[in-house]
Amino acid sequence: MTATQERPADEVEREIGRDRRRKEDQRLITGRTRWTDNITLPGMLHLAMVRSPFAHATITRIDTSAAKESPNVVAVYTGSDFGAELGAIINAWPITPDQVTPAHSPMPSDRVAFAGEIVAVVVARSAAEARDAAELVDVDYDELPAALDLKKSAADEVLAHPDLGTNKSALWVFNSGEAGTGGNVDDAIAKARTDGIVIEREYRQQRLIPAFMEPRSVVVDPTGEQYTMWSATQIPHIVRFALAATTGVPESKIRVIAPDVGGGFGGKLQVTPEEWIAWAVGRRLGKPVKYTETRSESLMSAHHGRDQWQKLTLSAEKDGTVTGLKVELLADLGAYVAIVGGGVPVLGAFMFNAIYKFPAYHFQVQTVLTNKAWTDAYRGAGRPEATYAIERLMSELAAEVGVDPLEIREKNWIKHEEFPFTTVAGLEYDSGNYEAATAKAKEMFGYDELRAEQKRRRDAGDPVQLGIGISTFTEMCGLAPSRVLGQLDYGAGGWEHAEVRMLATGTVEVITGASAHGQGHETAFSQIVADRLGVPFESVEVLHGDTQISHKGLDTYGSRSLVVGGEALVRAADKVIEKAKPIAAHLLEASVDDLEFSGGRFSVRGTDQGMAITEIATAVFAAHNLPDGVEPSIDSEATFDPVNFNYPHGTHLCAMEVDTETGAVKMRKYVCVDDIGNIVNPLIVSGQVHGGLVQGIAQALWEEAVYDDSGTLVSGSFVDYLLPTAADTISFEIEHTTTPSLTNSLGTKGVGEAGTIASTPAVVGAVVDAVRHLGVTDIQMPCTPERVYRAIHGSGAGGSTEGAAMPHFESGGATGNQEQPGTSSTEGAGA
Repeated sequence: MTATQERPADEVEREIGRDRRRKEDQRLITGRTRWTDNITLPGMLHLAMVRSPFAHATITRIDTSAAKESPNVVAVYTGSDFGAELGAIINAWPITPDQVTPAHSPMPSDRVAFAGEIVAVVVARSAAEARDAAELVDVDYDELPAALDLKKSAADEVLAHPDLGTNKSALWVFNSGEAGTGGNVDDAIAKARTDGIVIEREYRQQRLIPAFMEPRSVVVDPTGEQYTMWSATQIPHIVRFALAATTGVPESKIRVIAPDVGGGFGGKLQVTPEEWIAWAVGRRLGKPVKYTETRSESLMSAHHGRDQWQKLTLSAEKDGTVTGLKVELLADLGAYVAIVGGGVPVLGAFMFNAIYKFPAYHFQVQTVLTNKAWTDAYRGAGRPEATYAIERLMSELAAEVGVDPLEIREKNWIKHEEFPFTTVAGLEYDSGNYEAATAKAKEMFGYDELRAEQKRRRDAGDPVQLGIGISTFTEMCGLAPSRVLGQLDYGAGGWEHAEVRMLATGTVEVITGASAHGQGHETAFSQIVADRLGVPFESVEVLHGDTQISHKGLDTYGSRSLVVGGEALVRAADKVIEKAKPIAAHLLEASVDDLEFSGGRFSVRGTDQGMAITEIATAVFAAHNLPDGVEPSIDSEATFDPVNFNYPHGTHLCAMEVDTETGAVKMRKYVCVDDIGNIVNPLIVSGQVHGGLVQGIAQALWEEAVYDDSGTLVSGSFVDYLLPTAADTISFEIEHTTTPSLTNSLGTKGVGEAGTIASTPAVVGAVVDAVRHLGVTDIQMPCTPERVYRAIHGSGAGGSTEGAAMPHFESGGATGNQEQPGTSSTEGAGA
């Protein structure tokens, strides 16, 4: 049987659920792939960017004469050379109507707002010559005071953009009492202060850098009938739209290609100044141009993630039953409001209540402008911040009540028989079973035995203490549906498009609007279509990442590719079958009502007559014998827009050893049981979970973007920005439970961000748990040996307080709390 023949129904092995090695890997690991930086076009020129060394300054003079005289330099441009021709960097998610949004030119001509902002571009015949000449561009600056401290910036002590008159960008508020989804949180807290428990904590989400493997790169070819841009991006369709919207070039004249992209983690979910500058230079000169950033440029000027102060107040009855939750955030946007940067904490707003049945909930976030690199989505985008805070807080509640942290969670979580469940934040969780995931994780972990060991070590005064951290998480993913996004003032939809083409040779072409950057789309999508159409896995070719081939799409982020893009593929494949049915009936001389389709084959019920769908594709190609009025095509397309998000969940357990004499920490064991619905490819899922775990653990223990007092990024290389290697981690034990999602026919849930979301609180919780008996309730991330040591030995929470107490912003009755990070207040009868 050849690869293009159908599979007999009794020999069909389902593709969904199989461990399939990724189709993509052959070209990737043999170096036969085509990264953007590998692309070389005839006559191509190279760009080098001149970047500001100052966080905030006016530009008084730019002298480009020496650079222009440098060997093989073709041109040197500044922002004033282009003007409006440069276009503008867009913000697609103004979270409030009165959001303060600074104008963002790709190359400003008058003032810079963060260290690393581009002030000039050099064009030369080689990349080395462009970089050398960039050193000769002489720029005079008048340095201005820089807004760097998040809390002080929120109080407008120094203005990041003096012309705006404030650093406060937007105040976004959700109140369950006003929304009709729950009670009044202030009433719940007031009652608990006299007859219950109130827990107050302030946590710091440090600034992180996505640190993708492949630096950003862009090639622009303006020759011919249309402009073509190759870019290491997660969002080719959105880049095309933004270019058309801001430069005046018709969208039909723009082609954007994302070739193989070496990682993104949200860091390539951006319309970048470098893309716009390369576009403008190529258009001006009429020649192909290329720009590829250095690693230091990537760390300094590609967008960052996280960077929040979180103040939480939880109220509960004396037995630990939760009654209310108030969340007050300050979120650092950096110098500009990125494409969805302001909306990242809003995504978290719906997840602070997590898996728990809070009767009352209040959330507010004040987004703040500073003179640092702009922030935007980073793996998890708002959900890790929320999960970290609530899981830490539930462990604090357990400590206050005096019960095991798992017991307090079970007391308050949604029971499996209560699904679907509408939360206090207004979302409907469609399916889940937190009991099953937790029971399995507890057994794998040896929870009771490790608790017994922990007690023995404490009783013996062992200098190396054992801590156990818990994260029972859920998240909203599959970024959609469009109507909900519209209600949140998001500037685009959440649908995804797919097309299935049946070729005459029996092979299948799949076109998807989702654009891969390491997730294994080509493999998983091939499995889905192979199962649906009953064709061999090897006969399916998946095309993506090119706006001329995939003319419609909303790209890849927010764990949406499988649950939205995969469902679009299912619907397109089903349309192929339906279009083929009357042709099959005609060729088999049977009634459509008598046909059955299974294993890639139409058969006439009660007979041995039948033919494969691939045979029908060949007959359609010839078009010699088709029913009257039927077009010679069974190719189909579909656009899927979900009616709800989907909600993976799981239980993660971590054991950490902490040396109380040195502050050194060591991971002893990590177990996770995730429920991501039905699994298409377990091998890919394992890779996604492992990678996600390492990124979340890295936030807990190692990673932090640090600026000095002048606004210079001092962690601007991998010498100072600490990424873990395989030697820094252990072997994780992962398993799954399954409650299929009800939002798509595959029953799948997202997995790309789950590990990152869940692991950070599990690790930090374990470190704190190891030394809680010594009076430590918080250690600021990353939990370096110095911070752990200081926390143990009486120097606070092991981290900088970065400014004064959390400012108070009026928002319909919310009250501020003047506390330093790591401090707490427990009040009422249970205190």
